[in-house]
Amino acid sequence: MYFLGLGTATPPCRYTKAECLEAFQNSSWFERLDTRAHLVARTVLQRDNGIDARWLSVDSLADVFCIDPDTLAQRFLRHAPALASQAAARALHSAGCAAQDIDAVVVSTCTGYLCPGLSGHVAERLGLRPDVQAFDLVGQGCAAALPNMQLGAALLKSGSCAKVLSVCVEVSSAAMYLDNDPGVLISACLFGDGAGAALLSLDPGESGRQVEWKDSASLMEPSRRDALKFEQRSGMLRNILTREVPALAADYAQQVLGTVLQRAGLGRHDISAWIMHAGGRDVLAALAHRLELSPHDLRHSAAMLREYGNLSSAFVYFVLQAALRDEAPGGWWWLSSFGAGFSCHGALLQVRPER
Repeated sequence: MYFLGLGTATPPCRYTKAECLEAFQNSSWFERLDTRAHLVARTVLQRDNGIDARWLSVDSLADVFCIDPDTLAQRFLRHAPALASQAAARALHSAGCAAQDIDAVVVSTCTGYLCPGLSGHVAERLGLRPDVQAFDLVGQGCAAALPNMQLGAALLKSGSCAKVLSVCVEVSSAAMYLDNDPGVLISACLFGDGAGAALLSLDPGESGRQVEWKDSASLMEPSRRDALKFEQRSGMLRNILTREVPALAADYAQQVLGTVLQRAGLGRHDISAWIMHAGGRDVLAALAHRLELSPHDLRHSAAMLREYGNLSSAFVYFVLQAALRDEAPGGWWWLSSFGAGFSCHGALLQVRPER
């Protein structure tokens, strides 16, 4: 399977950590939360947490603190289809492909719910064929990009599709929740809004660097689902983020990497570029330690985290795009995402020069 094109999208408004802290302190929520919550927010937003800014689907930061089920649902409905379609259109454009050529579209999200799902909105906005195969995947959190692509690979291998559009979109500002729990507050300070898309095909295409998906593996441990998940409270999504997440991410990432490298007869030193979901500064540090990676190895993940925050499922599209734009050395690349479940996925890519 080949990546013929990539596209990403964010809302128009960018907000720095300092702006977020000021808006929080000026909101009515500041008085509702206790002194410890104030300390947590200040610590995360004033110190170097690996994030400088986030792009959010609100016209002003004051809107972030309008937290009720109807407001959040409307925010998701307004922005998720638009972001998903914009990223998908850019993927089509980068591949030089027409919307009518798409045989299937797979859309993943965890920050909102629509029925009919987002795939129908994307199909309508892009002008996909009425007979396009459409799939909506939910509940996989930050890990969703690779299961999305794995489904795309299966559809292509089945022979029923020649081109599959893979899309992940998250409107984290539509899943906003605040209370005195440190994990909830840290989550509110980490996540941003955005979408990523990839056009997948068994045909390598005629131009650009060839990015081929060679093999993949997954690991899921449902007994650890409480470490990282959404729960429903007061009609809204509440993110559960625990201290064990960085260690879990590093452990599972190492296991998945080892499985695929062993099958391929490769070693860690054979990987020339690392396309990793970041999660946060502490997650990147845990990955670097466990996988014996340098800051240079994780530079693209760190750069995307600093500019956009944690984009959940959409994040790895941004990292892959950044590595390609930076003309990272060809050869074997490693693509990995992890999140709710607790789950981890990895794929071995082979990148060749432009033809």
